[in-house]
Amino acid sequence: MTNRWRVLQLADSAFPTGGFSHSSGLEAAAQQGEVSDAPALRTFIEGVLWQAGHGALPFLRAAYAPGAEPTKLDAVCEAFLSNHVANRTSRTQGRTLVATTARIFPDEELQRLHAAIRARTLVAHYAPMFGFTLRVLEVPLEQTQELFLHLALRGVASAAVRLGLLGPHEAQRLQHELAGVQSTILERCSSLSLNELAQPAPLIDLFGATHDRLYSRLFQS
Repeated sequence: MTNRWRVLQLADSAFPTGGFSHSSGLEAAAQQGEVSDAPALRTFIEGVLWQAGHGALPFLRAAYAPGAEPTKLDAVCEAFLSNHVANRTSRTQGRTLVATTARIFPDEELQRLHAAIRARTLVAHYAPMFGFTLRVLEVPLEQTQELFLHLALRGVASAAVRLGLLGPHEAQRLQHELAGVQSTILERCSSLSLNELAQPAPLIDLFGATHDRLYSRLFQS
């Protein structure tokens, strides 16, 4: 299987990684009246994408470095994600990603990652595990970073549809319109190191932290 087909398979909404269980804090922000119209929704989604650029792409890049160690990157991500909801979400998605890919792709390194998670020697945060997993699958770093941003956008756009904030066609149009933003983020953030990790949209992080206190919840975060 070529890298191109692997990327298409990983980008498919049928690939079971559990991303659709999360709204990236959108559900909490909407219930608190912070996302009440289309411009506010677009601003929120752009914030999510910039969070991914500054707070996740450095982990992907670090995972591709020679001699990169999953346990060390995992520990950095554990310290970086101080928001308990974001931390929990990252761990859930990271474990699901590794478990799924280990079952689908017959690779010994994926099996070792999965075994380390089951042995609890890895917390398995999403961004570092995404980097290591796609490196094992021989997907080039640039494509890995593109895929990560694509999944981040698709996930929050899908959550917006299920929350009734916009319709399916509007979500697809918004995703198309934000392609330029994704390209800008990739250009500015693809070469960032772990020393440059940041949370450029702190309000989104704060909204997400209140998720567990919502009266009713459709998503896990």
